[in-house]
Amino acid sequence: MQLANILNKATPLPLGAGRGLRFAPGALYAATAVFSALLVALLCGAPSASALERLPVFVSIAPQKYFVERIGADRVTVSVMVAPGANPATYEPRPRQMVALGSARIYFAVGAPFESAWLSKIVAANPSMKVIHTDAGIEKIAMAAHTGDEGHGEAGHAPGGLDPHVWLSPPLVKTQAAHILDALVAADTAGAAVYRANYQAFTRDLDSLNADLKQVFQGKTGGEFMVFHPSWGYFARAYGLRQVPVEIEGKNPKPAQLQALITHARERGIQVVFVQPQFSKRSAEIIAKAIGGKVVVADPLAEDWLTNIRRQAEAIAAALR
Repeated sequence: MQLANILNKATPLPLGAGRGLRFAPGALYAATAVFSALLVALLCGAPSASALERLPVFVSIAPQKYFVERIGADRVTVSVMVAPGANPATYEPRPRQMVALGSARIYFAVGAPFESAWLSKIVAANPSMKVIHTDAGIEKIAMAAHTGDEGHGEAGHAPGGLDPHVWLSPPLVKTQAAHILDALVAADTAGAAVYRANYQAFTRDLDSLNADLKQVFQGKTGGEFMVFHPSWGYFARAYGLRQVPVEIEGKNPKPAQLQALITHARERGIQVVFVQPQFSKRSAEIIAKAIGGKVVVADPLAEDWLTNIRRQAEAIAAALR
């Protein structure tokens, strides 16, 4: 505005006196001063390239994006490998994702099934990228595979193998958060104080959530809830519950198995069958119809993790008898 006022005071030079503008007395000096001030402001006030640069990282699934962003905040840019709605058991990275991995500094693995086939290829796409196993140090439980099995079996003793769904247990997320913190601090020491402060805030939220859920499930120890895919084993263990899976060894149940599930549900008063968007609802709907119950969506891969866990906990608590 100040520069515009100065230019408005300028008057045209007479013809033959050359081309350009003639400034009122003192206007030229003022214009020069304004231009100088603008130049200084641009040079001094503009953020440096390093200040604008965020740490590019990849995660396997959307809940990890929430974890990393809670700790990294605006110092990180997080890309998710498994696209929304995709099944992490069978996911195959897209070509553009493999290209994008070339600029990533860190890959946060979580033990998702697709990683066993793809992690070596992911590493080959960017050998200098650091791979962090956020599930390191967590003792895995057996994947629930039979009616009434709550997923408490000893590791390796169930036909379905080990349960990868560690991100659904608030206490176990604290372990994952610690691995994320260490990796971010190592990659970006300038942001260490920010990362540690955010980590402390995040773990306080996890402790608060855990305490709240213990209250939600107080008096419901041993309660059973039926799920199509047995994703909620660690969650069930944390709060003394039992998940009853419909899917058996990654497959839809056979007619005899389906009937056994219907009988079990009737005997235990189960009225809700939980399904996740990444799997077919057909078997769940058959059971729900047979028991006069309903099908309810429980997504273990929702990105808004904290809100999702609270919502699913309330739905599971309401379904318990």
